[in-house]
Amino acid sequence: MTDLLKPSLTRRSVLQAAAVGAVGINPALRAAVYAQGSDAPEKKEVKIGFIPLTDCASVVMASVLGIDKKYGVTIIPSKESSWASVRDKLVNGELDFAHVLYGLIYGVHLGTSGPKKDMAVLMTLNNNGQAITLSKKLADKGAVDGAGLAKLMASEKREYTFAQTFPTGTHAMWLYYWLAANGINPMSDAKVITVPPPQMVANMRIGNMDGFCVGEPWNHRAIMDGIGITAVTTQDIWKDHPEKVLGTTAEFTQKYPNTARAVTAAILEAGKWIDASLANKNKMAETIAGKAYVNTSVDAINQRILGRYQNGMGKTWDDPNYMKFFNDGAVNFPYLSDGMWFLTQHKRWGLMKDHPDYLAVAKQINKIDIYKQAASAAKVSVPKDVMRTSKLIDGTVWDGKDPKKYADSFKVHA
Repeated sequence: MTDLLKPSLTRRSVLQAAAVGAVGINPALRAAVYAQGSDAPEKKEVKIGFIPLTDCASVVMASVLGIDKKYGVTIIPSKESSWASVRDKLVNGELDFAHVLYGLIYGVHLGTSGPKKDMAVLMTLNNNGQAITLSKKLADKGAVDGAGLAKLMASEKREYTFAQTFPTGTHAMWLYYWLAANGINPMSDAKVITVPPPQMVANMRIGNMDGFCVGEPWNHRAIMDGIGITAVTTQDIWKDHPEKVLGTTAEFTQKYPNTARAVTAAILEAGKWIDASLANKNKMAETIAGKAYVNTSVDAINQRILGRYQNGMGKTWDDPNYMKFFNDGAVNFPYLSDGMWFLTQHKRWGLMKDHPDYLAVAKQINKIDIYKQAASAAKVSVPKDVMRTSKLIDGTVWDGKDPKKYADSFKVHA
């Protein structure tokens, strides 16, 4: 009998029952299918690292709701202090998987962000839901958006400091892209530092940076604390952009393919549960706000996951492109073009000297076959094309067709 079927009045069992109702799958049947035969996970208990951010939610909820058990695995979420720590523990095997920055996985695979090791992306965990925060001091001087920041930086001849969370990560790329779109070269016009996500607000409070790019809830937290304003959301930089992924090593997927599939399916189903209803989103916010996970107030989390935005200066709006964990499966497919885009930006900003074989690298890292198996198990449809087309904030269109030309096309670069 699985955990989901044991009679209990604990909060965990209530959430689990809600999950089964929302997803509509017989857990006993699912457990039976994956607990025996050649499909059985080779490793029953897996440790998944995460950073205290709203977008760790599908990993956490797969565990809390007991969805993992339906696929014959037990997920142990492991709270980590920084992305560098996540990287090191993935590489040395202390973690089996991680909620991790897309560009970090690509950086490790190519040796541009630490020790070189063959890596794997199993699925995209979320789209959207990050932001760039500028200090209240800058906002008071008119720097409330990109144009205002560029104007202030041109008039105030001093060193400006901006923070991102990892050199090859998503937040670094969103920050650089946005600054460059406003005529600011992040490599020559500013100082850029690396700060772990949960430490962003404290560092801005004591004046260590003028702005930062990070995931939620830390942008909204800066507004709640009266120290920062939201200058732009990342969905305004790139609508439905890829963000965190479920990452592991290539070695793990080769040694434990059934485990990789089972964990992917469980987290995919957890994302489906989160996006299924307003009630589920609120339950998720209540859960991950706890000390074991994000360790903040529920209010800091639940507004932006519902698309209720404010910029910290009186402007409020409903954003239809808020953080999504499933979106009928559109979120989760590991598009090759998504991975390739990060490589084009790594080349643009001098993190790589030469152009890599963009498509070949993406095919090595993004485990589309494993994802398709997991999607089939979770009854999730899969897109027909491994590429997708997007238009970014500066008007450029990315479709993955000519990555070398695209990477070389930017006027502002390292």
